Parts: sequence; structure tokens; C-alpha cells
Amino acid sequence: MLKLCGLQFLLLLHSALWLNVEGLRVSGPLKAMDFSVQEGGGPRILHQFTLEPPAVSFRTSGEKAGIIDIEPKTGILYINGSLDWETKQVHKLQVESLDGNGNTVKGPFPVTIYVEDINDNPPEFDQTKYFGVVRQNSRPGKPFMYVHATDRDDPTTPHAQLSYSILHHFPNPYEKMLFQIDNETGAISPSRTGSYYLDPQKQNTFTLVVSVRDMAGKTTNAFTSSVDVIILVLESLWKAPPTIYIKENSTQVHPVNISKVQSNERDVIYELFEKEKLPRLPFSISEDGIIYVTEPLDREEKDTYTFFVVSKDKKGELVDKPLQIHVVVEDIDDNPPVCQQNPTVIEVQENEMGGSNIGTVFATDMDKKDTLNSRLRFKIQSQEPGFPSKNLFYIQQDTGDLQLSGRSLNKRDSAKYFLKVLVKDSKFETICDVEVHVIDINDQIPIFENSDYANVTVAENIPVGTVLLEIQATDGDEPGTGSSLIIYQVKEGDPNNTLIIETDSETNRGFVKINKALDFETMPVYNLVINATNPEPLVPSVQYNSSSLTTFKIFVTNVDEPPVFLNPVYKKEVSEDIPVNTLVMTVEAYDPEGDSVRYSLEGDVRQWLRIDSATGKVYTASRLDREKEEIYSVEVVVSEQNNAAQKSKAFLILHLRDVNDNPPQIATDYPTFFCYPVSGGERTLIQATDADEQFFYSKFTFTLADEMNAKNNWEISKYNATHAYLSPKHANFEEKTYEVPIILNDNGNPSLVNKVNLKVTICKCSNENSCFIEIDREHSWPTAGQAIGILLAVLIIIGAILAGVFCHMKHKEKNKKSHPKDAKDNAELGRLS
Repeated sequence: MLKLCGLQFLLLLHSALWLNVEGLRVSGPLKAMDFSVQEGGGPRILHQFTLEPPAVSFRTSGEKAGIIDIEPKTGILYINGSLDWETKQVHKLQVESLDGNGNTVKGPFPVTIYVEDINDNPPEFDQTKYFGVVRQNSRPGKPFMYVHATDRDDPTTPHAQLSYSILHHFPNPYEKMLFQIDNETGAISPSRTGSYYLDPQKQNTFTLVVSVRDMAGKTTNAFTSSVDVIILVLESLWKAPPTIYIKENSTQVHPVNISKVQSNERDVIYELFEKEKLPRLPFSISEDGIIYVTEPLDREEKDTYTFFVVSKDKKGELVDKPLQIHVVVEDIDDNPPVCQQNPTVIEVQENEMGGSNIGTVFATDMDKKDTLNSRLRFKIQSQEPGFPSKNLFYIQQDTGDLQLSGRSLNKRDSAKYFLKVLVKDSKFETICDVEVHVIDINDQIPIFENSDYANVTVAENIPVGTVLLEIQATDGDEPGTGSSLIIYQVKEGDPNNTLIIETDSETNRGFVKINKALDFETMPVYNLVINATNPEPLVPSVQYNSSSLTTFKIFVTNVDEPPVFLNPVYKKEVSEDIPVNTLVMTVEAYDPEGDSVRYSLEGDVRQWLRIDSATGKVYTASRLDREKEEIYSVEVVVSEQNNAAQKSKAFLILHLRDVNDNPPQIATDYPTFFCYPVSGGERTLIQATDADEQFFYSKFTFTLADEMNAKNNWEISKYNATHAYLSPKHANFEEKTYEVPIILNDNGNPSLVNKVNLKVTICKCSNENSCFIEIDREHSWPTAGQAIGILLAVLIIIGAILAGVFCHMKHKEKNKKSHPKDAKDNAELGRLS
């Protein structure tokens, strides 16, 4: 504390007198007063009290702290030293005036001195080193520790307002810091980068240098302190458990604990949600993260479950990433074998040899496939009838394949055999019924009723599907079997499969139909040979012969048909800049009867093409433009030379390939403006467009033209490939519209350059930062005379409308009276219609 000796202080007082304290307005009569004095600063004079007779001196008492006093004769209240806010913030004194005998004349009056704080204390941490622990994958922004510092300065001022920051980060293997600190609270938490990358296997210890500054960290002359923070990274507790295996149909008391999860944070709420939309999820989770199965599971109903566990804080926000839980239901043998067909019907021909595989008994087991629980074994338990032998059949125990054990079957012995097949798994067994039907062998061939069905004459345009002939053959084998079913086929005379023969399986009647369109020019006559066969093979001793064959002749008559194009669609890709009269393509068509044809175009709305009517050559008739039509489609018409009604059409499609033939332009979707007055630093975004095709991305170059002082007033800077910023270079702009000459280059091949005069408005702006246009209120409303004229015009129009309606109603009423019968007839006609 600075304090002056008596001589020094006397000199100070005399200086104050010489400087005329009264003139400095620091003097006045004795009264109660308050003073605010900054701490420090050394000796100073606060005030001079003036004497009022009979007072001859002053006296002070109270909290003088040894340095506050008053000069008795002159009344100068002074501080002989420096005050300290941290020691005492308020000094309360009493001042009184005395007469010559030492008696009080006035007072005592309270004098209060308030000490003002200055920033003279650096902040201090409450620890010399901090230690913290964080879990891998902790939530970003969730504090796991705090640092705390204090400042002895006045807490109500910025002197004691502290701001925390991280100065250094050791080590720092990534571009971004792994930790962050709240500058007000000192809370340290993982950053987004840290939440993702922190891994104790790679780096388990970090050292942060944390800084604290007073003055809220906003001034350069603030006091600063720092401290080391040692952080230990531990493995995440939040991990998905391995796959959980649960035996089906468990008899344990449910719910049953099957696993547990734990969040990195405390006091979280655990929840389950489904990946699949099930009617019910047979799992639950407790507040401690214990996962339960709530009921017995059935593998045959569902063999796996996948769901997620989430952790939330009390606000309902996710704390950790969801964990996927996978549950596998283990199989037990709890399902009996099931016969796929009951009974299983097997047909066996009489001539089947012993050992032949005649069929298979199929059974299934809903237990897990390829395990012993679903392994099935087959055994014949009984055979009815039991003659001529009790063991006519043999079944393979693992496959269910049924075989003849020795001899062939004979339908005369029995037409059917009934077997009981025992099917067993490791725990259950089932009986499957099998019926073996002995069927007649195919020893009879189909025989046609007619060996020749004469002929028929048809026009070549007869519709596809038309029945030309019905044929019939008979078969002496057992009806309703593959031995007696007849299949008809054209054996000779139809190389292109123009005809098809369908069989009625009930009657074995055949229907010869048109399968493809007939063509007189290709084939005017069909000499058909038709055969009849069975789907079952004949026995070796029987062969098909001429009785299974018949003949039939078809005569096709000619019909005048329209010309035919070689292709239904003609496509060509051409450049949009090809010269007029360039040959584009040639279309070809022919007339089936050999007549001459002529070509024409339809739908050439842009008059871009012409066609040679004789050759079908298509030329450009005018300049093409991809920007108008990228894909241009017209119809080509071909007709007979002597009969224009016989015609056909095909599509001609041109794909126009782009060339760089359109200069770039400025997009004018929104007006370009700056708010008046221009203050500097403004910029607006402008966009270039080009009608040409952009194969990958547009790339424009923006420059200012060297005219109209453009470069002195404006500047352009690149933003991206299609946009640039336009900025004024000074603030001396008037409130009007300027034309800014801009040169655009599309950088194409070849490149095109365009000069555009962009209109830029300098205008007063509204609160929404848009040009504000004042309305001339004087002319915004019509005058009284104009208003009366408008009103009269409206009334005249309404009167005319009402008069018209009245006349129409009168006329209608008159017509009704004069023509009642006509009205009635019209009403009746209206009802019938």
C-alpha cells in the first residue's frame, strides 16, 4: 500500500490549494456524501468541506483504515495510500465540524467510500492437476469431468468472469480434437470425433492443457492460468452380447435371464425395439439392462429373432448407438413325422420288372432340417391283399423309395394294393397309407376313323385360332390312362408350325387350328400327314403303323395385303448440326403381291425431314435443333402404288446428338439488387445457364468487360462451376439501376463466349431485405368523380343482366302456354333418352 510521509502530504495539500479546489468543483458545505474510488491508484484528494462559522475545524472518525482522514483546518478529505477491494469494499466514516472550544457545530454526517474493483488478480484452478476417466464410444457432448477455477476480483464484473479452453492436446493423432470443454462451466466431454475414434487399444491416455482466462476471455490483457488434465480411456461397457441360444419349449419358469447390457452412462433407461414387425416380442429388458425371454419359444414357429436395445436419458434422447441382439432358437425333437399325401397313390404298369422303382412315400418333420431330430426311417407294416405274395413291395428305409420286390404285378390278381408304411423319427412315429394301382399296359395303338380327311380351301387372312378340321381316333387301352390318351401331331407338310392340333382329353377328339398367319405367297398348299400317339410308351412287341396316320390338304387363296416394312422401328443417332439435305437413313418395305410401293411421312411437325417416295431415302429438310427436340419421332407410311388404301406404318426415331451451339446466359429467376446505401462488403450470387447438353457438369468462366468503368465499380469472384459472386467495389452508388457488362465463357468444344449486360438495382430495402418501392399515395386511390363513374357503370351492367333474364323467362312461359303438347312430348323424349 502506497502511503506518503507528512512533508510529502503537506506539499500535496498546498498544491491542492494553489490549484483552487473550489474551482474544480470538489468542495462544498458539510453534508452526507458517497464516493466511488478505484482500488490502487495511490494517494488522492476526494473532497473539500467548507467551514461555516462558528465552525473553525473538522474531525473524522470510523473505518479510516489508517489512510483515510480529513485536514482539520482546510476540510480536505483525502486518502494517503491505496485502497484494496479484496481487503475491504466499503469504508464508512463520520465527519463533523467543531467550534474553537472543540464543540460540534454540524454533524456528524455519514461519508461512505465505495471501493471499485480493478482486474488485478489472475484466476486460479482449485487443483494443480486433474484426472478423469472416459469410456470408449461415450456420447459426444456428455461431460465426464469438470475443472474449476476462481478469481478474487469482483464477481459482479467481467474481472472475475472466467472462460475455459483447451490449449493443447497430447497426443492428437487426428486433425480434430478428441475432447471439448464448455467455456463457461469447465465441463470436459468427448467431441464427435472423439466419440467415434477413442480406443484404449490404440491410445489409452491423453494429456490436455486447459486454460482459463478472466474478462470472459474477450480481451487481450486478461489474466490467464493453465493446468494439466490427465484422461484415461477405458473400454466401452456398451457392447452387443454374442448370439444367444435358447432351447425351444423350455419348461423353466419365465421370464428367464438370457443376457445383460450396460451403458457407459449411469441412470439410463433401457428399451427394446423390433427389427421385424411381430405380433408380439417375447423378450423384455429391466432397468438394470438384464434381457429376459418372457415365454417358451417354438422353433417351428420362428427359429431366429433379431431386435435392438437402446439406452435413453431422462429426456428421452439416445445415449448410445442401438445394439443388435440375435437370438437363435435351438431345436428339440417335438414334432412327429407328417405324411405329405395320405393316401399316397402310385400307378404301376403290369409289365414293370422286379426291382423297379415305382414311386416314393414322402413325409416331412418340422424339426430342424439335417439333424437327427428330423431324420426319418420308413418300413412297410402291412399289405392288403396279401396275394399272390405278402411281400410284393420293398421300401428303402432312409429315402421312402418304393420298389417291386420280385415279380411283375398282374391286374387280374388285384387292381389295387393297400400298404401301411410306418414312418419314425428319434421319438415319434406315424402311419402313412399307400395305394398301388395296377394299370393296363399300352399294347393298343390309336386308329383313325378316316385315313383321309379330304381338303379345305381358306383365305390367307383367316384369323389365328380358327378351327379348320376336327379329327377322331380311338384307342383300345384302359380309358383315362396315359395308354389311351391320344396326342395328334402334324408329321409332314407344315415345316413352319403354322398349324396346331389340340386334343379333348375326355373324347380324344382333335381340333386342327391356325397357329400362325397363313401366307399365300410363301405356301399356297399344305399336304399334311397327321399321326396319333400315346404319352405312354408302347410295349416292345407293339409298334405304330399306318392306322395311326391320316392325310389332309389345305388350299390357301390369295388376298390383297398391305405392304410390309422390313423393320417396325427405324432408329438413328445424328448430330444436330448436320447440313440440310443430308441422307439420314433408308427405310425398306415390300408388297407381298409384288406391287410397287411409295413412301411418305406423317407427324413431321417441325418439317425437319423429307423422304424420297420411290426409294425410301430420308433426308434432312431443314436445320435440326436438339434444344427443341432431343428425340424426334415421325411415322413412315408405305402404300401400294395403285391402291393407296393398302398401307402400313413404321416409326422413324432420330436421337439428336448435341453440339455446342448455344452461348451461355445469366439466369434471371430473381432480380439482382443491393440495398441503398451501399456500405461495402456486400455480394450477390449470379448463375450462368446453357441450353446445350451438359454431359458431366457445367463449367463457366465469369469476367467483367472492360467498358463503362465496370472494373472500377464492380468485381466478380468465382463461387463454383456455375455461380459467381458480384460485389460493388466502393460505396459511392446512386439509388438507380446499373448495367454491368459480364463476359461468359462456357468452356465447351468449341467454346462460346457471350457478353451479357446484367441489370443491377441499387434500392432502398424493406425489413425483409428486398427492394422497397414507395407507392404514390396521391394517385393510389380514384378520385370522387372516378368512383361515381365506376359505380354507375356497374349498376348499368347489373340492370342489363336482370332485364335479359326477365325477358327470357317471359318468352319461355309464353312458349309453354302455346305448345303444351310439344312440351309434354319433349319431356317424354327427354325421359326416354
